[in-house]
Amino acid sequence: MHSPTDHTARLRGAAVGAASGAVAIFAHGLGGGGTAPDGSALALLFAACTVIGVTVASVRPRSGLASVMGMLAAGQGIGHIALSMSPEHHHHAASPTMLVAHLIAIPFGALVIRAGETGMRRAITSARRFIVALGITPAPTEPPARISSVDERAAVQLLLVSPGIGRRGPPALRRTSAHLVPA
Repeated sequence: MHSPTDHTARLRGAAVGAASGAVAIFAHGLGGGGTAPDGSALALLFAACTVIGVTVASVRPRSGLASVMGMLAAGQGIGHIALSMSPEHHHHAASPTMLVAHLIAIPFGALVIRAGETGMRRAITSARRFIVALGITPAPTEPPARISSVDERAAVQLLLVSPGIGRRGPPALRRTSAHLVPA
């Protein structure tokens, strides 16, 4: 049975975003993408990989490994497009070396990310079982509710009736015969 909260979503998002950027730079270099990416291309790549990571972290994969492979493929494609927008970009067609690098990186990266997710889930489950076996209960994060022995409605009524509280607002206007609109 799966938990409704996916504790590994952030790990998966960070891993897919980082892997997409790293493989895009690596494959781009293998494919003859010119010189090293300049500052603007790297900034665009980092922004794209951040968006990819946040998007992947918010989506729960339904089919496991195939889903992560699809996310990695999309991320690498977006990363490649981000690097291709550089003014120093010289090639226009994808070279076979670059395609092979992407095709190898996608399943390998998906396997590593899924293994990391599985390991993290097992570690969290083991830690929870160990804490339950010890009988340690975590301290409550909120202070216990205050139990009032005095009726709070009576205290509010005393405040409303007390002479220390005056009316708020502008002074009352006097009615004159010049006022045609009733107040």
